[in-house]
Amino acid sequence: MRNLLLLLAFAVATPAVAQQPTDAVYRAAPGKINDLVHTRLDLRFDYAKRYAYGKEWVTLKPHAYATDSLRLDAKGMDIQAVALMKGEKQQPLQYDYNQQQVLIRLGQMVPAGEAYTIYIEYTAKPDELNAKGSAAIRDAKGLYFINPDSAEAGKPVQIWTQGETEANSAWFPTIDKPNQKSTSEISLTVPAKYATLSNGLLVSQVLAGPGLRRDTWKMEQPHAPYLFMLAVGDFRKTTDTWRGKEVSYYLEPQYAAQARAIFGQTPRMLEFFSQRLGVDFPWQKYAQVVVRDYVSGAMENTTASLFGPHAQGTAREQLDWEYADVEREIAHELFHQWFGDYVTAESWSNLTMNESFANFSEVLWAEYAHGPDAGAAQADRSLRNYLSRADNYSKPLVRFTYPDKEDMFDGVSYQKGGSILNMLRSYLSTEVFFKGLQRYLTQHAFGTGEAQQLRLALEEASGQDLNWFFNQWYYRAGHPIVTIDYAWDATRKEQQVTIKQTQLGPAFQLPLAVDLYANGKPTRHQVTVRAATETFRFPSASKPDLVNVDAEKVLVWQKTDNKPLATYAYQFRHAPRYLDRREALAAAQTQLAHPAAQQVLVAGLADKSPVLRQFAIEALALQQVGLRKAATPVLRKLATTDSSVQVRAAALLALGSLKEKQYTTLFAQALESPSYRVQGAALQGLLPLNPQLALARALAFEADNTGALTVALVQVYGQVGTLAHWPLMRAKYDAAAPIRRLDMLPALGEILGRLDDPTVLTEGITRIKDLTVGFKPYLDTKRLIGLLRQIQQRQASRPNAVHTATLVTQAIAAIEAA
Repeated sequence: MRNLLLLLAFAVATPAVAQQPTDAVYRAAPGKINDLVHTRLDLRFDYAKRYAYGKEWVTLKPHAYATDSLRLDAKGMDIQAVALMKGEKQQPLQYDYNQQQVLIRLGQMVPAGEAYTIYIEYTAKPDELNAKGSAAIRDAKGLYFINPDSAEAGKPVQIWTQGETEANSAWFPTIDKPNQKSTSEISLTVPAKYATLSNGLLVSQVLAGPGLRRDTWKMEQPHAPYLFMLAVGDFRKTTDTWRGKEVSYYLEPQYAAQARAIFGQTPRMLEFFSQRLGVDFPWQKYAQVVVRDYVSGAMENTTASLFGPHAQGTAREQLDWEYADVEREIAHELFHQWFGDYVTAESWSNLTMNESFANFSEVLWAEYAHGPDAGAAQADRSLRNYLSRADNYSKPLVRFTYPDKEDMFDGVSYQKGGSILNMLRSYLSTEVFFKGLQRYLTQHAFGTGEAQQLRLALEEASGQDLNWFFNQWYYRAGHPIVTIDYAWDATRKEQQVTIKQTQLGPAFQLPLAVDLYANGKPTRHQVTVRAATETFRFPSASKPDLVNVDAEKVLVWQKTDNKPLATYAYQFRHAPRYLDRREALAAAQTQLAHPAAQQVLVAGLADKSPVLRQFAIEALALQQVGLRKAATPVLRKLATTDSSVQVRAAALLALGSLKEKQYTTLFAQALESPSYRVQGAALQGLLPLNPQLALARALAFEADNTGALTVALVQVYGQVGTLAHWPLMRAKYDAAAPIRRLDMLPALGEILGRLDDPTVLTEGITRIKDLTVGFKPYLDTKRLIGLLRQIQQRQASRPNAVHTATLVTQAIAAIEAA
């Protein structure tokens, strides 16, 4: 599962106050009275009512003891019949149903290990369920009818499912727990014009009446109930193969030509992950489908991952995609086919066994496909995501107490866990680490796993005791917060390094590498920090030019590294890793008036990593005369010739901040770029130089805009638009994803401060309020309340002052109460 809100949180969150969970209930692994064995479903759909009519034959075995009853999760259904299968005959059974679970009396004691089959006929009514979603997965009704009455023009008619965490029991009765496994056979009767997708292989397609077809999908290997899926709609299928297995991509017809451009690296990913893990992709096929109105980012259903609409785009839109967008997500969901599907977390408390590994795979694939810098950039992005929210710090990775299972889908289970795995790989060595993962996967194939079993597998592979590592990283909350100080003893020819841990609680044990540089070459020392304050002494013939602590740049910590700027400048030039250079650029950013800092930032504009080139651009302070003189010629070149559209756009934005007429032609030329992102940056640069031309160009772009260009249009209308342009702004805002809406808020504030129209004020202030309330945990609410007050102040002397004041007061009250 990939959650877009985690990205939203990283983009906009301010550190929150760390709090201990208020729910201290121990969350035990689900007990097992009966074990699922096989699930056969026969489904047809009523689009008008948004119902699914189901017949189910579910085979089970009592787990350890004989039993005379069966309890199945079945949410919000009408149940018409329950029977025990006696051969082909049905023996009706008594049952009790409370709209959440059905308790079936079997009428006899069934011995442990003896299979029996229950028949259930039911109607699933997901839209009447009133299911509670979460921040990670915004809904929990399991089965979704998208535009079933074709009422929304331009939106396809689709049906799809979302099972995680325990929502699939809204469309078929099951034991909806992650430690259950079942083979499956799912038959779908659908309009013949539509394609279907489900787990396993399509084994049958037959006509089922006028305009109808019945597709049957068979899954011969066991998988957890939350990983069952179906999708129905007007999808175009593109097929590749990997080692003789089908690899397919299902997209809407208008995007079908782009299927391989989006998903075409999947066979290469399958080969890489299979070889790297020493366990071949274990399933019968692998499909990927893109659907509308998806309630999260993507989902790793067994053999058939499902993605939200952000994963399909035109060739032009794809020019602006970064690794952190769809390609990373494709790797993430694919890696789940091993970690999560093949071996499933025993309980939601152990979600790290699913999500941390999928997060880690994003780094693995970036390293392999795009090089070490790209992998390190993704690892750094992930760790900073975890660190961006202080409320992550109070939660251990394996969490046996939590308010709700949905709360496990956070920056700890994903980003911190993935960063811990990256650190563990470095500590054990890549070869030994992956031998341990191979052992874990093979020992628990088609079963479940928890962190202790991972520890044992890694201990067997490495010959080391790893209790210390798992105790502090898996079962303890937080991370080290350190200061690093240096001293040179010329008499003893000795370099001293003092590392002080300042976090609450006991000191972390931290094995790390320290590189001492002399004449441009490093000498490595391996040390282990064990105490809260510890000083290490290293012999050196002369004072080192650089002491590089955590030279592998893998530790999960927050550090204050008290190195002088000159040392950071040396680090930028000589230390080899992406994070070495990023740290130097970040240090230079804090001392912009210093000539050495300016030199580092200008050098960063030519860094081999496009991520660092962009970082260097955004770190510039062009009000510094010397820095502006040195940087602007480079920026002009980057704006026109850099291989990365992100870098070109950043350079245009930097030049635009100068508001100098000499760049008017440059911005006008960049408006012809095929990249929406570059066009958006150019339009923003043109706006202060020639507002009316910017407005005219914005109107011309109305026929074709998306992403950053759409945000730029809103900014132009916000600055110089009139009442006539408000409908355009409003429509773009309403159609945008939450993170884009945040980018648009300054423009909304600007036009609401200028226009004197009560309807516009009501519509605009309501939208700011609704966004802030809806995403309050992830937003700087003080800043957004300030935006509302600013609108009120600008309207204070106008006819709608009282109306505006009332709206703002009500909006702030709603935000504060949320």
